[in-house]
Amino acid sequence: MSTLEITGLTVTVTTEDGPKEILRGVDLTVKSGETHAIMGPNGSGKSTLAYSIAGHPKYTVTGGTVTLDGEDVLAMTVDQRARAGLFLAMQYPVEVPGVSVTNFLRTAKTAIDGEAPKLRHWTKDVRAAMNALRIEPEFAQRNVNEGFSGGEKKRHEILQMELLTPKVAILDETDSGLDIDALKVVADGVNRAKAGTDVGILLITHYTRILRYIKPDFVHVFIDGKVVEEGGPDLADRLEDEGYDRYSVGTSA
Repeated sequence: MSTLEITGLTVTVTTEDGPKEILRGVDLTVKSGETHAIMGPNGSGKSTLAYSIAGHPKYTVTGGTVTLDGEDVLAMTVDQRARAGLFLAMQYPVEVPGVSVTNFLRTAKTAIDGEAPKLRHWTKDVRAAMNALRIEPEFAQRNVNEGFSGGEKKRHEILQMELLTPKVAILDETDSGLDIDALKVVADGVNRAKAGTDVGILLITHYTRILRYIKPDFVHVFIDGKVVEEGGPDLADRLEDEGYDRYSVGTSA
């Protein structure tokens, strides 16, 4: 069992007018096998939470703690966080010219495990995961995210998640830009990874449509940099009917 524990997390970002507080005291715990959905409007700080956990230098943690199995995540470098078992599927994955998907995946797996995977088994695992995600074989020889469609980028993120077997996966708006068929394929990949490894999932989204395929155990409403309500899957249904306006009165997201 692994546990990601976030306590009292406050985060600022530098603007032309000086530091601006984005996260205002976030408390959240994700355990192995749990799926937590973070839902909220644009500008509420959801992506800031994801990138702060991952260690993006743009964001400055000014208070609180983040631990994974009792270890101080905030004291780790970005690569140390990955090796410790944290994974981030980005909303806008970056291009890596000159690096093929197959080399990228094997290098990442080697860095995380501390040794290169056995080539025969690794090749079989990669092919099986690609086939399940409906990724064509020639995809492996393309440069990472270079010229990829939105759907290809998101499938590649989930391919990484399946092969790198993290303890906790943070999925930042993985559903954005996907048509219904691609959404089902990506969601199946997430569910398959969870069933195979018992990974804890922190799923960030605006909409409930992905929650039809990835069933959350807990739903957290994120407004103005903090969690304002928590509940089960029925809370997502209520948000679909009512929206976020009733939370936002008097706040500036």
